[in-house]
Amino acid sequence: MARKPGAHILPDRLAPDLKLWFVGTAAGPKSAEVGAYYAHRGNRFWRALHETGITPRLYAPEEFTLLMALGVGLTDFCKTDWGVDANIAREAFDVDGFRRKVARMKPRALAFTSKTAAGLWLDQSTGRIAIGRQEATTGPTVFVLPSPSGLATSYWSIAPWREAADFLRA
Repeated sequence: MARKPGAHILPDRLAPDLKLWFVGTAAGPKSAEVGAYYAHRGNRFWRALHETGITPRLYAPEEFTLLMALGVGLTDFCKTDWGVDANIAREAFDVDGFRRKVARMKPRALAFTSKTAAGLWLDQSTGRIAIGRQEATTGPTVFVLPSPSGLATSYWSIAPWREAADFLRA
């Protein structure tokens, strides 16, 4: 996919006062190719949203723009590179820019779809971060979810996703 240097791989889908933002680390190869969040067919993101009742039906990745009407935003820490977390240079993750977005738009909750993304926000190593709702954070409520990536199958559980969905409905 040809794009301008420094251009965003995937556009933020954010607005002030949304109830819940799903936050990834960076677009995966398929998402970068087609320009849609969580686009690889082995990714569980869209099935998890439907199974937990966040979406009224199973959305296709190309329908990601519909989530804002449900009070849900989408973003990544790295907007200008794509691939597996471990292969992306740390300086490509715009932590300060993300913190400014949160301060400006004030989401009620952040749901990180990887421990890498959660570690960037919480300023902790991934080994110290538990899956689920985080205790004693300042700012928005924080959920750390098992990665929906097909590469993380052995760590998958829908339960933390249900907890985030319950928060969204409350």
